Amino acid sequence: MVWQVRIVRQGYPPQYRTFDTKGQAEVWARRVEGEMDSGSFLDRSEGDRTTVAEALNRYAHEITPRKATATARREGHTCANVQRGLGRIALSRLTGKDVADYIREREIDGAAPATIVKELNLLSHLYTVARSSWGMSYLVNPVPLAKTARPKLPKGRERRLESGEEERLLEAAQPQFGAVIRFALATAMRRGEIVSLRWDQVDLKRRAVLLAETKNGETRTVPLSPVALEVLRTIPRQIDGSVFGMSANAIKLAWPRLMCKTAIKGLRFHDLRHEAISRLFEDTDLDIMEIRAISGHKTLQMLARYTHLRTHRLADRLAGMGRKESWDGKSRNQLGEDGA
Repeated sequence: MVWQVRIVRQGYPPQYRTFDTKGQAEVWARRVEGEMDSGSFLDRSEGDRTTVAEALNRYAHEITPRKATATARREGHTCANVQRGLGRIALSRLTGKDVADYIREREIDGAAPATIVKELNLLSHLYTVARSSWGMSYLVNPVPLAKTARPKLPKGRERRLESGEEERLLEAAQPQFGAVIRFALATAMRRGEIVSLRWDQVDLKRRAVLLAETKNGETRTVPLSPVALEVLRTIPRQIDGSVFGMSANAIKLAWPRLMCKTAIKGLRFHDLRHEAISRLFEDTDLDIMEIRAISGHKTLQMLARYTHLRTHRLADRLAGMGRKESWDGKSRNQLGEDGA
Protein backbone atom coordinates (compact mmCIF):
# COMPACT_ATOMS: atom_id res chain seq x y z
CA MET A 1 0.00 0.00 0.00
CA VAL A 2 1.16 3.55 -0.74
CA TRP A 3 -0.04 6.81 0.77
CA GLN A 4 -0.67 9.80 -1.46
CA VAL A 5 -0.84 13.34 -0.10
CA ARG A 6 -2.53 16.18 -2.00
CA ILE A 7 -2.41 19.71 -0.59
CA VAL A 8 -4.49 22.42 -2.28
CA ARG A 9 -4.48 25.97 -0.91
CA GLN A 10 -5.46 29.25 -2.49
CA GLY A 11 -2.40 31.20 -3.64
CA TYR A 12 -0.16 28.13 -3.75
CA PRO A 13 0.50 25.55 -6.47
CA PRO A 14 -1.01 22.12 -5.69
CA GLN A 15 1.41 19.82 -3.89
CA TYR A 16 1.45 16.07 -4.46
CA ARG A 17 3.64 13.36 -2.96
CA THR A 18 3.44 9.58 -2.58
CA PHE A 19 4.91 7.75 0.43
CA ASP A 20 5.45 4.17 1.52
CA THR A 21 4.06 4.75 5.03
CA LYS A 22 1.29 6.81 6.59
CA GLY A 23 3.75 8.30 9.08
CA GLN A 24 5.99 9.67 6.32
CA ALA A 25 2.97 11.15 4.57
CA GLU A 26 1.75 12.90 7.72
CA VAL A 27 5.19 14.36 8.52
CA TRP A 28 5.52 15.77 5.01
CA ALA A 29 1.99 17.20 5.01
CA ARG A 30 2.52 18.94 8.37
CA ARG A 31 5.81 20.45 7.21
CA VAL A 32 4.38 21.81 3.94
CA GLU A 33 1.24 23.18 5.60
CA GLY A 34 3.36 24.74 8.36
CA GLU A 35 5.51 26.51 5.77
CA MET A 36 2.39 27.81 4.03
CA ASP A 37 1.04 29.08 7.34
CA SER A 38 4.29 30.88 8.19
CA GLY A 39 4.84 32.29 4.69
CA SER A 40 8.13 30.42 4.26
CA PHE A 41 6.84 27.92 1.71
CA LEU A 42 9.04 27.05 -1.26
CA ASP A 43 7.52 25.24 -4.20
CA ARG A 44 9.58 22.04 -4.43
CA SER A 45 7.50 20.46 -7.16
CA GLU A 46 10.15 20.91 -9.85
CA GLY A 47 12.73 19.10 -7.76
CA ASP A 48 10.17 16.40 -7.01
CA ARG A 49 9.30 15.74 -10.63
CA THR A 50 12.74 16.23 -12.22
CA THR A 51 14.83 13.08 -12.23
CA VAL A 52 18.62 13.01 -12.06
CA ALA A 53 18.66 11.77 -15.66
CA GLU A 54 16.52 14.68 -16.86
CA ALA A 55 18.64 17.18 -14.95
CA LEU A 56 21.83 15.71 -16.43
CA ASN A 57 20.38 16.02 -19.93
CA ARG A 58 19.71 19.70 -19.27
CA TYR A 59 23.22 20.07 -17.82
CA ALA A 60 24.67 18.48 -20.97
CA HIS A 61 22.88 21.04 -23.16
CA GLU A 62 23.44 24.16 -21.04
CA ILE A 63 26.66 23.67 -19.05
CA THR A 64 28.89 21.10 -20.76
CA PRO A 65 29.23 23.05 -24.06
CA ARG A 66 30.90 25.89 -22.14
CA LYS A 67 33.77 23.61 -21.15
CA ALA A 68 36.91 22.76 -23.11
CA THR A 69 36.26 20.34 -25.98
CA ALA A 70 38.31 17.51 -24.49
CA THR A 71 36.63 17.95 -21.10
CA ALA A 72 33.17 18.02 -22.68
CA ARG A 73 33.92 14.82 -24.58
CA ARG A 74 35.02 12.97 -21.44
CA GLU A 75 32.08 14.34 -19.47
CA GLY A 76 29.61 12.63 -21.80
CA HIS A 77 30.88 9.23 -20.66
CA THR A 78 30.86 10.30 -17.01
CA CYS A 79 27.30 11.57 -17.35
CA ALA A 80 26.14 8.26 -18.86
CA ASN A 81 27.53 6.32 -15.89
CA VAL A 82 25.70 8.52 -13.37
CA GLN A 83 22.46 8.30 -15.35
CA ARG A 84 22.61 4.51 -15.37
CA GLY A 85 23.10 4.32 -11.63
CA LEU A 86 20.97 7.17 -10.27
CA GLY A 87 18.99 8.53 -13.21
CA ARG A 88 15.52 7.37 -12.13
CA ILE A 89 15.60 9.13 -8.74
CA ALA A 90 14.10 12.62 -8.38
CA LEU A 91 16.56 15.39 -7.52
CA SER A 92 14.78 16.18 -4.26
CA ARG A 93 14.75 12.54 -3.15
CA LEU A 94 18.36 11.57 -3.82
CA THR A 95 19.98 10.90 -0.44
CA GLY A 96 23.49 10.45 0.88
CA LYS A 97 22.72 6.74 1.27
CA ASP A 98 21.77 6.54 -2.41
CA VAL A 99 25.11 8.09 -3.32
CA ALA A 100 27.01 5.77 -0.94
CA ASP A 101 25.24 2.75 -2.47
CA TYR A 102 26.16 4.02 -5.93
CA ILE A 103 29.81 4.30 -4.93
CA ARG A 104 29.84 0.72 -3.65
CA GLU A 105 28.19 -0.55 -6.83
CA ARG A 106 30.75 1.25 -9.00
CA GLU A 107 33.58 -0.22 -6.93
CA ILE A 108 32.10 -3.71 -7.36
CA ASP A 109 31.92 -3.03 -11.12
CA GLY A 110 35.67 -2.37 -11.04
CA ALA A 111 35.55 1.38 -11.69
CA ALA A 112 38.79 3.15 -10.74
CA PRO A 113 38.71 5.56 -7.77
CA ALA A 114 39.53 8.48 -10.09
CA THR A 115 36.57 7.57 -12.33
CA ILE A 116 34.17 7.42 -9.38
CA VAL A 117 35.43 10.76 -8.04
CA LYS A 118 34.82 12.37 -11.44
CA GLU A 119 31.26 11.05 -11.39
CA LEU A 120 30.70 12.39 -7.87
CA ASN A 121 32.12 15.77 -8.85
CA LEU A 122 29.76 15.95 -11.82
CA LEU A 123 26.76 15.03 -9.65
CA SER A 124 27.76 17.60 -7.04
CA HIS A 125 28.12 20.34 -9.65
CA LEU A 126 24.73 19.37 -11.08
CA TYR A 127 23.17 20.22 -7.70
CA THR A 128 25.15 23.46 -7.48
CA VAL A 129 23.79 24.53 -10.88
CA ALA A 130 20.23 23.43 -10.05
CA ARG A 131 20.32 25.40 -6.78
CA SER A 132 21.92 28.56 -8.17
CA SER A 133 20.62 28.77 -11.74
CA TRP A 134 17.53 26.62 -12.13
CA GLY A 135 15.41 27.94 -9.27
CA MET A 136 15.74 24.90 -6.99
CA SER A 137 17.54 26.54 -4.06
CA TYR A 138 15.79 24.18 -1.63
CA LEU A 139 17.69 21.12 -2.91
CA VAL A 140 20.20 19.48 -0.60
CA ASN A 141 23.38 18.29 -2.31
CA PRO A 142 23.63 14.60 -1.31
CA VAL A 143 27.25 14.10 -2.37
CA PRO A 144 28.91 15.61 0.75
CA LEU A 145 26.59 13.45 2.88
CA ALA A 146 28.34 10.36 1.47
CA LYS A 147 31.89 11.57 2.14
CA THR A 148 32.81 8.55 4.28
CA ALA A 149 32.15 6.28 1.29
CA ARG A 150 34.06 8.51 -1.15
CA PRO A 151 37.05 6.59 -2.55
CA LYS A 152 40.53 7.86 -1.82
CA LEU A 153 42.52 8.81 -4.88
CA PRO A 154 45.89 7.10 -5.28
CA LYS A 155 48.98 9.21 -4.83
CA GLY A 156 50.06 11.00 -8.01
CA ARG A 157 52.64 9.23 -10.17
CA GLU A 158 56.21 10.07 -9.28
CA ARG A 159 57.96 8.44 -12.25
CA ARG A 160 60.97 10.48 -13.32
CA LEU A 161 63.39 9.92 -16.15
CA GLU A 162 66.34 7.93 -14.87
CA SER A 163 69.93 8.48 -15.91
CA GLY A 164 70.36 7.90 -19.64
CA GLU A 165 66.66 7.36 -20.39
CA GLU A 166 66.18 10.68 -22.17
CA GLU A 167 69.10 9.93 -24.46
CA ARG A 168 67.79 6.40 -25.17
CA LEU A 169 64.35 7.76 -26.03
CA LEU A 170 65.69 10.35 -28.45
CA GLU A 171 68.12 7.93 -30.11
CA ALA A 172 65.43 5.30 -30.70
CA ALA A 173 62.53 7.55 -31.69
CA GLN A 174 61.78 8.51 -35.27
CA PRO A 175 62.77 12.17 -35.87
CA GLN A 176 59.17 13.38 -35.85
CA PHE A 177 58.39 11.62 -32.56
CA GLY A 178 61.74 12.65 -31.11
CA ALA A 179 60.84 16.29 -31.72
CA VAL A 180 57.56 15.78 -29.83
CA ILE A 181 59.42 14.23 -26.88
CA ARG A 182 62.00 17.04 -26.74
CA PHE A 183 59.25 19.66 -26.95
CA ALA A 184 57.24 17.97 -24.18
CA LEU A 185 60.26 18.01 -21.86
CA ALA A 186 61.04 21.63 -22.74
CA THR A 187 57.53 23.05 -22.27
CA ALA A 188 55.61 20.80 -19.81
CA MET A 189 52.71 20.88 -22.28
CA ARG A 190 50.12 18.09 -22.27
CA ARG A 191 49.94 15.57 -25.10
CA GLY A 192 46.66 17.00 -26.40
CA GLU A 193 48.09 20.51 -26.39
CA ILE A 194 51.16 19.40 -28.33
CA VAL A 195 49.40 17.41 -31.03
CA SER A 196 46.82 20.16 -31.62
CA LEU A 197 49.46 22.92 -31.85
CA ARG A 198 49.40 24.88 -35.11
CA TRP A 199 51.87 27.37 -36.52
CA ASP A 200 49.43 30.26 -36.19
CA GLN A 201 49.67 29.75 -32.41
CA VAL A 202 53.46 30.05 -32.44
CA ASP A 203 55.28 33.38 -32.10
CA LEU A 204 58.99 32.71 -32.53
CA LYS A 205 59.89 36.38 -32.14
CA ARG A 206 58.19 36.63 -28.77
CA ARG A 207 59.27 33.08 -27.91
CA ALA A 208 55.81 31.89 -26.93
CA VAL A 209 52.88 29.73 -28.00
CA LEU A 210 49.26 30.61 -27.32
CA LEU A 211 47.01 27.75 -26.22
CA ALA A 212 43.45 28.95 -26.73
CA GLU A 213 41.85 25.74 -25.49
CA THR A 214 43.39 23.79 -22.63
CA LYS A 215 42.27 20.98 -20.33
CA ASN A 216 40.89 23.37 -17.73
CA GLY A 217 39.20 25.55 -20.35
CA GLU A 218 41.48 28.55 -19.91
CA THR A 219 43.72 30.29 -22.43
CA ARG A 220 47.42 29.90 -21.63
CA THR A 221 50.61 31.39 -23.03
CA VAL A 222 53.61 29.07 -22.77
CA PRO A 223 57.08 30.65 -22.96
CA LEU A 224 59.57 28.85 -25.16
CA SER A 225 62.95 27.88 -23.77
CA PRO A 226 66.01 27.76 -26.05
CA VAL A 227 65.51 24.00 -26.45
CA ALA A 228 61.85 24.44 -27.42
CA LEU A 229 62.80 27.16 -29.91
CA GLU A 230 65.46 24.91 -31.43
CA VAL A 231 62.89 22.13 -31.90
CA LEU A 232 60.46 24.46 -33.64
CA ARG A 233 63.12 25.99 -35.88
CA THR A 234 64.46 22.64 -37.07
CA ILE A 235 61.32 20.56 -37.72
CA PRO A 236 59.89 20.42 -41.27
CA ARG A 237 56.77 22.51 -41.86
CA GLN A 238 53.52 20.58 -42.40
CA ILE A 239 51.27 21.63 -45.30
CA ASP A 240 48.16 21.52 -43.11
CA GLY A 241 49.58 24.00 -40.58
CA SER A 242 50.07 21.42 -37.85
CA VAL A 243 53.35 21.88 -35.99
CA PHE A 244 54.20 18.24 -35.35
CA GLY A 245 51.90 16.36 -37.72
CA MET A 246 51.12 13.64 -35.17
CA SER A 247 47.74 12.80 -33.67
CA ALA A 248 47.12 11.77 -30.07
CA ASN A 249 46.34 8.27 -31.31
CA ALA A 250 49.62 8.13 -33.26
CA ILE A 251 51.52 8.90 -30.05
CA LYS A 252 49.43 6.35 -28.16
CA LEU A 253 50.46 3.67 -30.67
CA ALA A 254 54.09 4.76 -31.04
CA TRP A 255 54.85 4.98 -27.31
CA PRO A 256 54.63 1.23 -26.48
CA ARG A 257 56.80 0.42 -29.49
CA LEU A 258 59.37 2.93 -28.27
CA MET A 259 59.30 1.40 -24.79
CA CYS A 260 59.97 -2.05 -26.26
CA LYS A 261 62.76 -0.71 -28.46
CA THR A 262 64.51 1.05 -25.56
CA ALA A 263 63.68 -1.58 -22.89
CA ILE A 264 62.47 1.24 -20.61
CA LYS A 265 59.99 0.07 -17.99
CA GLY A 266 57.07 1.85 -16.34
CA LEU A 267 57.27 5.14 -18.23
CA ARG A 268 54.20 6.81 -19.74
CA PHE A 269 54.15 9.72 -22.15
CA HIS A 270 52.38 11.86 -19.54
CA ASP A 271 55.34 11.29 -17.21
CA LEU A 272 57.31 13.63 -19.48
CA ARG A 273 55.09 16.47 -18.24
CA HIS A 274 55.84 15.50 -14.64
CA GLU A 275 59.54 15.43 -15.49
CA ALA A 276 59.36 18.84 -17.17
CA ILE A 277 57.59 20.46 -14.21
CA SER A 278 60.05 18.87 -11.79
CA ARG A 279 62.91 20.39 -13.79
CA LEU A 280 61.27 23.83 -13.61
CA PHE A 281 61.43 23.56 -9.83
CA GLU A 282 64.92 22.07 -9.77
CA ASP A 283 66.73 23.94 -12.50
CA THR A 284 65.21 27.43 -12.60
CA ASP A 285 64.55 30.27 -10.20
CA LEU A 286 60.92 30.66 -11.26
CA ASP A 287 58.49 31.02 -8.36
CA ILE A 288 55.49 28.72 -7.99
CA MET A 289 53.07 31.25 -9.53
CA GLU A 290 55.27 31.53 -12.63
CA ILE A 291 55.52 27.75 -12.91
CA ARG A 292 51.76 27.46 -12.55
CA ALA A 293 51.33 29.93 -15.43
CA ILE A 294 53.54 27.68 -17.59
CA SER A 295 52.08 24.33 -16.54
CA GLY A 296 48.43 25.40 -16.58
CA HIS A 297 47.53 23.80 -13.25
CA LYS A 298 44.23 25.16 -11.98
CA THR A 299 45.30 25.50 -8.34
CA LEU A 300 48.56 25.90 -6.46
CA GLN A 301 47.64 22.83 -4.42
CA MET A 302 48.19 20.72 -7.53
CA LEU A 303 51.83 21.86 -7.57
CA ALA A 304 52.40 21.30 -3.85
CA ARG A 305 53.95 17.87 -4.39
CA TYR A 306 56.82 19.46 -6.34
CA THR A 307 57.93 21.94 -3.70
CA HIS A 308 60.18 19.45 -1.88
CA LEU A 309 62.48 19.53 -4.92
CA ARG A 310 63.84 22.90 -3.79
CA THR A 311 64.98 21.83 -0.31
CA HIS A 312 68.65 22.39 -1.14
CA ARG A 313 67.82 25.85 -2.47
CA LEU A 314 65.94 26.75 0.72
CA ALA A 315 68.93 25.58 2.75
CA ASP A 316 71.10 27.98 0.74
CA ARG A 317 68.69 30.82 1.50
CA LEU A 318 68.73 29.97 5.22
CA ALA A 319 72.52 30.10 5.07
CA GLY A 320 72.23 33.73 4.03
CA MET A 321 72.65 33.34 0.29
CA GLY A 322 70.50 35.59 -1.88
CA ARG A 323 68.19 34.33 -4.58
CA LYS A 324 70.76 34.94 -7.32
CA GLU A 325 73.54 33.36 -5.27
CA SER A 326 71.53 30.20 -4.58
CA TRP A 327 70.78 29.99 -8.30
CA ASP A 328 73.63 31.12 -10.50
CA GLY A 329 72.18 29.97 -13.82
CA LYS A 330 73.95 26.63 -13.99
CA SER A 331 72.63 24.19 -16.56
CA ARG A 332 71.04 20.87 -15.64
CA ASN A 333 74.20 18.98 -16.57
CA GLN A 334 76.32 21.26 -14.39
CA LEU A 335 74.00 20.70 -11.46
CA GLY A 336 74.60 16.98 -11.51
CA GLU A 337 73.35 15.10 -8.48
CA ASP A 338 72.91 18.31 -6.49
CA GLY A 339 70.09 19.40 -8.80
CA ALA A 340 68.14 16.13 -8.69
